[in-house]
Amino acid sequence: MLGFLLIIVTTVSIIGYAELDYVKNQAYAQNFQRMDSYAQSLGEMAKTEDKNGTTILSGTFLNQLQFVLKRDNVQFRIFDQNNEQIYPKTPEDIKLSPKVFNTLKNGQEIQIRNNNLENSIGQTKSAYTGVLVPWMSEEKLIGVIWIGSTVKNVERPIAMARRNLTNALIITLFVGLILSLVLSYYSTNKIKRLSKATEKVAKGDFDVQIEHKNQDEIDQLATNFNRMVRELKKSNDEIKAQEKRRDQFMADAAHEMRTPLTTINGILEGLQYDAIPEESKPKSIALMSRETKRLIRLINENLDYEKIRNNQINLIKTNFDASKVLKDIQTQLSQNAAKVNDQIILETLEPLPIYADRDRFTQIIVNLVQNAIQFTRDGKIVISGKRLENATELSVRDNGIGMNDEQKKYIFERFFKADPSRARLGTGESGLGLSIVSSLVKQHGGKIKVESKENKGSIFTVIIYDKGYEQFVD
Repeated sequence: MLGFLLIIVTTVSIIGYAELDYVKNQAYAQNFQRMDSYAQSLGEMAKTEDKNGTTILSGTFLNQLQFVLKRDNVQFRIFDQNNEQIYPKTPEDIKLSPKVFNTLKNGQEIQIRNNNLENSIGQTKSAYTGVLVPWMSEEKLIGVIWIGSTVKNVERPIAMARRNLTNALIITLFVGLILSLVLSYYSTNKIKRLSKATEKVAKGDFDVQIEHKNQDEIDQLATNFNRMVRELKKSNDEIKAQEKRRDQFMADAAHEMRTPLTTINGILEGLQYDAIPEESKPKSIALMSRETKRLIRLINENLDYEKIRNNQINLIKTNFDASKVLKDIQTQLSQNAAKVNDQIILETLEPLPIYADRDRFTQIIVNLVQNAIQFTRDGKIVISGKRLENATELSVRDNGIGMNDEQKKYIFERFFKADPSRARLGTGESGLGLSIVSSLVKQHGGKIKVESKENKGSIFTVIIYDKGYEQFVD
């Protein structure tokens, strides 16, 4: 409110001061013009002579003129060419200062705003403002007239303007105070709504939205606030989803670890107390070995993901033929696929140049194929590769259970499982395989995307760029 009021008062004061100064200058300019007109007329009369060769400006005429002009608070004095005052006659010898007189002799007119403040013609009882005008005849000074009006008379319109401006200022203060109160109430009411909404958000309520008409900066702030709350709500929902998946992972990990540990412990106790028949010991030891490897794999996947996420691995990128790696993967994983009646098909060019870390590239494709095997029954898994401009594109396509849009949104996040109910023993049950793939692709400066429909299957596409064309994202 004080800010609005201060702006209004400052603006009115500046305008008022400028207007007052303009009125003052105009009043003095008009007075100088009027006095100069009188002086020039009298000068013309001073140069005119009657039939007897006497100037028209006789003492009687000047006395009569002074009587007439006195009613307008106008007085005048006349000096001859020798700087002696010839009208009105006084006992004293009154002269203009040499400096002033020399200026007048050069034909220059002098304007006097206040004779009591300026040392030009001396002081008088009442302050006068007027002009000193030289009368010249053929470039010779024949006389000087000082004619002026009282300052009080000239400044009367100035005083009137000052009163009007004072009244205007008072009215403006009153109106400005009312407007400031209205505007302040209007603005502070919006700010209070923002403040209350902020308190709700601070308490965890992310469903707050402020209604506004988008008319001013505060409404714009409300728009940004609403957008911020929506983003916070989205982030909060994602955090809750992450927490839920993490809890699920911990439960799954505990379950997965409990089973092999129980098996291993049971076999060890059987061996310790010689409760296992001699012919069953090789099978028991083999089972214990498989369960131990399963635990190691689960732990390694977590450690591997942390290293990749924190950029603690060094990629040794070279140019090699990706088709050979894809053939090896097809051979390596065909047995796992056959267990669930899946078939791995390879469709690629030979050779298929690629610039990548060979071991990490193998890990990317293996994880994608194992993920396809995990969610496909009695189907086909197609590995394909082709060259693009300055890049190599690889895809793993299956006709498994697929995913909905919500699942696709989180598929590359840690601990996420598209269908936990169908996770079974083997690589991939930890929910880290696709997170590792996404991180490795990004560290290669490449891209990964997924297309999927429920009960139609999924297509994972990876693009690895050639040297110098990588697209790293912060």
